[in-house]
Amino acid sequence: MSVQIHRLPVGMTNCYLIKERGLILVDAGMPRKAELLRKRLQALSISPKDVSLIVLTHAHWDHIGSLSEWKKMTGCKVAVNHREKEWVEKALKPQPKVLSLWGVLTGISSRMMAAASRFNGTPVDVTLPDDGMSLEPFGISGRALHTPGHTQGSMSVLLDTGDAFVGDLAMNGPLMRFGPGMPSLGDDSKIVKTSWRFLLDKGAKKIYPAHGNPFGADVLRKKL
Repeated sequence: MSVQIHRLPVGMTNCYLIKERGLILVDAGMPRKAELLRKRLQALSISPKDVSLIVLTHAHWDHIGSLSEWKKMTGCKVAVNHREKEWVEKALKPQPKVLSLWGVLTGISSRMMAAASRFNGTPVDVTLPDDGMSLEPFGISGRALHTPGHTQGSMSVLLDTGDAFVGDLAMNGPLMRFGPGMPSLGDDSKIVKTSWRFLLDKGAKKIYPAHGNPFGADVLRKKL
Protein backbone atom coordinates (compact mmCIF):
# COMPACT_ATOMS: atom_id res chain seq x y z
CA MET A 1 0.00 0.00 0.00
CA SER A 2 1.36 3.45 -0.91
CA VAL A 3 2.02 6.04 1.76
CA GLN A 4 0.00 9.26 1.86
CA ILE A 5 1.50 12.32 3.55
CA HIS A 6 -0.50 15.43 4.39
CA ARG A 7 1.00 18.62 5.81
CA LEU A 8 -1.46 20.20 8.23
CA PRO A 9 -0.42 23.76 9.20
CA VAL A 10 -1.92 24.77 12.55
CA GLY A 11 -0.70 28.23 13.40
CA MET A 12 3.03 28.55 12.82
CA THR A 13 3.65 24.83 13.35
CA ASN A 14 3.14 22.01 10.85
CA CYS A 15 1.58 18.75 11.92
CA TYR A 16 1.78 15.82 9.52
CA LEU A 17 -0.69 13.03 8.88
CA ILE A 18 0.87 9.78 7.64
CA LYS A 19 -1.54 7.24 6.16
CA GLU A 20 -0.63 3.74 5.08
CA ARG A 21 -2.25 0.64 6.56
CA GLY A 22 -2.84 2.80 9.62
CA LEU A 23 -2.98 6.50 10.46
CA ILE A 24 -0.58 8.40 12.69
CA LEU A 25 -0.02 12.09 13.37
CA VAL A 26 3.30 13.83 13.94
CA ASP A 27 3.03 16.64 16.52
CA ALA A 28 -0.06 18.38 17.90
CA GLY A 29 0.61 22.04 17.19
CA MET A 30 0.06 25.21 19.16
CA PRO A 31 -2.54 25.70 21.92
CA ARG A 32 -6.23 25.92 21.00
CA LYS A 33 -5.72 24.47 17.51
CA ALA A 34 -7.37 21.06 17.99
CA GLU A 35 -10.57 22.13 16.24
CA LEU A 36 -8.61 23.53 13.30
CA LEU A 37 -6.72 20.25 13.10
CA ARG A 38 -10.02 18.34 13.11
CA LYS A 39 -11.32 20.48 10.25
CA ARG A 40 -8.17 19.88 8.23
CA LEU A 41 -8.65 16.12 8.63
CA GLN A 42 -12.35 16.44 7.82
CA ALA A 43 -11.39 18.11 4.53
CA LEU A 44 -9.43 14.93 3.76
CA SER A 45 -12.48 12.78 4.63
CA ILE A 46 -10.60 11.39 7.65
CA SER A 47 -12.15 10.94 11.07
CA PRO A 48 -9.90 12.04 13.95
CA LYS A 49 -10.80 8.80 15.74
CA ASP A 50 -9.01 6.85 13.00
CA VAL A 51 -5.68 8.28 14.18
CA SER A 52 -4.15 5.63 16.45
CA LEU A 53 -0.92 7.37 17.50
CA ILE A 54 0.59 10.82 17.75
CA VAL A 55 4.37 10.96 17.76
CA LEU A 56 5.81 14.10 19.33
CA THR A 57 9.09 15.14 17.76
CA HIS A 58 9.76 17.00 20.99
CA ALA A 59 7.76 18.61 23.76
CA HIS A 60 8.08 22.35 23.25
CA TRP A 61 4.86 24.30 23.79
CA ASP A 62 4.15 24.88 20.09
CA HIS A 63 4.21 21.12 19.44
CA ILE A 64 2.12 19.95 22.41
CA GLY A 65 -0.24 22.89 22.97
CA SER A 66 -3.32 21.17 21.50
CA LEU A 67 -2.34 17.67 22.59
CA SER A 68 -4.69 17.39 25.56
CA GLU A 69 -7.73 18.43 23.51
CA TRP A 70 -6.65 16.20 20.64
CA LYS A 71 -6.27 13.14 22.85
CA LYS A 72 -9.73 13.69 24.31
CA MET A 73 -11.16 14.06 20.82
CA THR A 74 -9.51 10.96 19.37
CA GLY A 75 -8.46 8.65 22.17
CA CYS A 76 -5.15 8.07 20.34
CA LYS A 77 -1.94 7.06 22.09
CA VAL A 78 0.74 9.66 22.76
CA ALA A 79 4.43 8.89 22.20
CA VAL A 80 7.41 11.02 23.26
CA ASN A 81 11.04 10.43 24.18
CA HIS A 82 11.56 9.41 27.79
CA ARG A 83 13.47 12.62 28.58
CA GLU A 84 10.46 14.79 27.79
CA LYS A 85 7.64 12.73 29.27
CA GLU A 86 7.40 15.07 32.25
CA TRP A 87 7.26 18.11 29.97
CA VAL A 88 4.14 16.67 28.33
CA GLU A 89 2.41 15.41 31.45
CA LYS A 90 3.01 18.61 33.44
CA ALA A 91 2.59 21.04 30.52
CA LEU A 92 6.05 22.48 31.10
CA LYS A 93 7.43 25.18 28.82
CA PRO A 94 11.23 24.94 28.68
CA GLN A 95 12.86 27.32 26.24
CA PRO A 96 15.72 26.41 23.85
CA LYS A 97 18.98 28.30 23.52
CA VAL A 98 19.79 30.63 20.64
CA LEU A 99 21.81 29.04 17.81
CA SER A 100 22.01 32.00 15.41
CA LEU A 101 21.61 35.76 15.20
CA TRP A 102 18.14 35.22 13.77
CA GLY A 103 17.47 33.06 16.82
CA VAL A 104 17.80 36.13 19.06
CA LEU A 105 14.60 37.52 17.54
CA THR A 106 12.76 34.21 17.33
CA GLY A 107 13.81 33.41 20.89
CA ILE A 108 12.28 36.62 22.24
CA SER A 109 9.08 35.99 20.28
CA SER A 110 8.93 32.35 21.40
CA ARG A 111 9.37 33.22 25.07
CA MET A 112 6.62 35.86 24.92
CA MET A 113 4.20 33.52 23.15
CA ALA A 114 5.01 30.64 25.50
CA ALA A 115 4.40 32.83 28.55
CA ALA A 116 0.98 33.79 27.20
CA SER A 117 -0.03 30.26 26.20
CA ARG A 118 -2.20 28.05 28.39
CA PHE A 119 -2.70 24.30 27.95
CA ASN A 120 -3.14 21.19 30.05
CA GLY A 121 -0.78 18.32 30.65
CA THR A 122 -1.46 15.05 28.84
CA PRO A 123 -0.73 11.45 29.92
CA VAL A 124 1.96 9.75 27.84
CA ASP A 125 1.14 6.23 26.64
CA VAL A 126 4.36 5.30 24.85
CA THR A 127 7.78 6.33 26.14
CA LEU A 128 10.18 6.29 23.20
CA PRO A 129 13.66 4.84 23.84
CA ASP A 130 16.89 6.18 22.39
CA ASP A 131 17.31 3.09 20.23
CA GLY A 132 14.09 3.93 18.41
CA MET A 133 10.74 2.23 17.91
CA SER A 134 9.11 0.52 14.95
CA LEU A 135 5.82 2.01 13.76
CA GLU A 136 4.73 -1.26 12.15
CA PRO A 137 2.29 -2.03 15.00
CA PHE A 138 0.47 1.15 14.01
CA GLY A 139 0.36 0.27 10.32
CA ILE A 140 3.23 2.51 9.22
CA SER A 141 6.39 1.25 7.52
CA GLY A 142 9.01 3.23 9.40
CA ARG A 143 10.57 4.03 12.75
CA ALA A 144 10.70 6.78 15.36
CA LEU A 145 14.41 7.59 15.80
CA HIS A 146 16.26 9.56 18.45
CA THR A 147 17.71 12.67 16.78
CA PRO A 148 18.89 15.08 19.50
CA GLY A 149 20.22 18.56 18.92
CA HIS A 150 17.19 20.80 19.08
CA THR A 151 16.34 19.15 22.41
CA GLN A 152 18.00 16.19 24.09
CA GLY A 153 14.89 14.10 23.54
CA SER A 154 14.09 15.10 19.96
CA MET A 155 12.76 12.29 17.76
CA SER A 156 12.26 12.00 14.01
CA VAL A 157 9.89 9.73 12.12
CA LEU A 158 11.71 8.11 9.20
CA LEU A 159 9.61 6.12 6.76
CA ASP A 160 10.95 3.29 4.61
CA THR A 161 10.28 5.62 1.66
CA GLY A 162 12.95 8.04 2.91
CA ASP A 163 10.48 10.66 4.10
CA ALA A 164 11.77 12.15 7.38
CA PHE A 165 9.61 14.18 9.77
CA VAL A 166 12.13 16.03 11.89
CA GLY A 167 10.26 18.55 14.03
CA ASP A 168 12.70 21.40 14.72
CA LEU A 169 15.89 19.49 13.88
CA ALA A 170 15.80 21.58 10.69
CA MET A 171 13.74 24.61 9.74
CA ASN A 172 12.64 26.25 6.50
CA GLY A 173 10.54 29.30 7.13
CA PRO A 174 10.79 33.09 7.18
CA LEU A 175 9.70 33.25 10.82
CA MET A 176 12.52 30.93 11.92
CA ARG A 177 15.28 31.39 9.32
CA PHE A 178 15.81 32.18 5.64
CA GLY A 179 15.90 29.00 3.58
CA PRO A 180 16.24 25.41 4.81
CA GLY A 181 18.89 24.40 7.32
CA MET A 182 19.97 24.76 10.93
CA PRO A 183 17.25 25.58 13.48
CA SER A 184 17.53 29.08 14.91
CA LEU A 185 16.95 27.71 18.41
CA GLY A 186 18.12 24.51 20.06
CA ASP A 187 20.54 22.77 22.40
CA ASP A 188 23.66 22.26 20.31
CA SER A 189 24.36 22.89 16.61
CA LYS A 190 27.08 20.23 16.49
CA ILE A 191 24.68 17.59 17.79
CA VAL A 192 22.08 18.79 15.27
CA LYS A 193 24.53 18.02 12.46
CA THR A 194 25.33 14.63 13.98
CA SER A 195 21.60 13.84 13.86
CA TRP A 196 21.38 15.07 10.27
CA ARG A 197 24.19 12.70 9.34
CA PHE A 198 22.46 9.87 11.20
CA LEU A 199 19.22 10.41 9.26
CA LEU A 200 21.05 10.65 5.94
CA ASP A 201 22.91 7.43 6.69
CA LYS A 202 19.56 5.79 7.49
CA GLY A 203 18.23 6.75 4.06
CA ALA A 204 16.45 10.10 4.53
CA LYS A 205 15.57 11.57 1.14
CA LYS A 206 13.05 14.31 1.93
CA ILE A 207 12.83 16.46 5.05
CA TYR A 208 9.51 17.56 6.53
CA PRO A 209 10.12 20.32 9.11
CA ALA A 210 7.67 21.60 11.68
CA HIS A 211 8.31 25.14 10.47
CA GLY A 212 8.29 25.78 6.74
CA ASN A 213 7.96 23.69 3.60
CA PRO A 214 9.48 20.23 2.96
CA PHE A 215 12.80 20.09 1.11
CA GLY A 216 15.27 17.59 -0.29
CA ALA A 217 17.66 15.90 2.15
CA ASP A 218 20.65 16.83 -0.04
CA VAL A 219 20.30 20.37 1.34
CA LEU A 220 21.40 19.05 4.74
CA ARG A 221 24.17 16.94 3.23
CA LYS A 222 25.72 20.06 1.67
CA LYS A 223 25.68 21.83 5.04
CA LEU A 224 27.58 19.11 6.92
